[in-house]
Amino acid sequence: MSKLPSAYKKFAVLIPGYKEDHVILNSVEKNLEINYPKNNFDLIVIADSFQSSTIEKLVQYPIIIQEVSFEKSTKVKSLKLTINELPDDYDYIVILDADNVMETDYLSKVNLYLQTAPQAAVQTQRWPKNINTDLAILDGISESINNHIYRQGAEATGFSVSLSGSGMIFERNIFQQTISQMDSIGGFDRELEFRLLEQGVKVHYYKEAKVLDQKTDDHGNFQKQRTRWISSQYVYLLRYLGKGFLGLLKGNIVYFHSTVWRNIQLPRLINLGLLTIFTLLAIVLRNYLNISYTIWILLWALNAVSMMIAIPKDLYNKKLVVSILMLPKLFISMLLILFKIKGANKKFIHTEHKAV
Repeated sequence: MSKLPSAYKKFAVLIPGYKEDHVILNSVEKNLEINYPKNNFDLIVIADSFQSSTIEKLVQYPIIIQEVSFEKSTKVKSLKLTINELPDDYDYIVILDADNVMETDYLSKVNLYLQTAPQAAVQTQRWPKNINTDLAILDGISESINNHIYRQGAEATGFSVSLSGSGMIFERNIFQQTISQMDSIGGFDRELEFRLLEQGVKVHYYKEAKVLDQKTDDHGNFQKQRTRWISSQYVYLLRYLGKGFLGLLKGNIVYFHSTVWRNIQLPRLINLGLLTIFTLLAIVLRNYLNISYTIWILLWALNAVSMMIAIPKDLYNKKLVVSILMLPKLFISMLLILFKIKGANKKFIHTEHKAV
């Protein structure tokens, strides 16, 4: 980097994992290659229900291993236990998933960013690690659209950025204070953002620092993951609906945007699918409509163009065209998920990661 930092912050990189024996060793090896002073960061693997053979291999690396066990496991429980046992000398907490890999200059970029624009909560960019299947490509594109609209867009307009569950950075005391009040089962990143906002802390987006995230390439895991996400979206919408509108009445548009406006929307794929169906129906039934069908075509086109703009140019290739053919099937899967979300946020749904 052309600009040198005036000091090096100390980071605790927390990697909570539940039965992540297949991916954790590769993740640790890659993340230890980080280009940052070794005395200023620690990799801390929070090992929930790992095999003993995996632990035996992990102890050979220069990392900290926090073994945990709960009757009912959640990420929040693992993070709460670990953060309370950390020494006081860490400035910031970085949270990764067990399959995540930081780019080698990730902490260097973050360190410089935090010195030029000090923030208490930052979401960095998650970038697809694998594009080995059509489903993984679409999953990566979905993440990139979220980055552009809900993070880069929110940052540009002064709103709080949505958290992604990993690639997150927090000032240590703020995070410890906030996570200690939480008992989330699913969607802990949503509740974490809301609780930060209640303390006057907005989440900011720093897209220059990338974390490589393994994308879902299995339909079973895709359904599990989306069931968990959609369930948490509407659970927290209902839980914070009153607070959100109260915030709006008090002029706190940022809080209303995060708690209500962003969560009241249908999942993007369902929204696009329904809009496509209504547009086709409007064309077929145009002679019976009082409103011109061209309005529906315009709405569909605006929606499609907005998503195309949000897709990074690096992801435009032949594989993308082929993957688009999967959208009708995924649309049906997402619709079916809506009928399965009741009670899904009351139990821990584990998405299995595979070595890539």
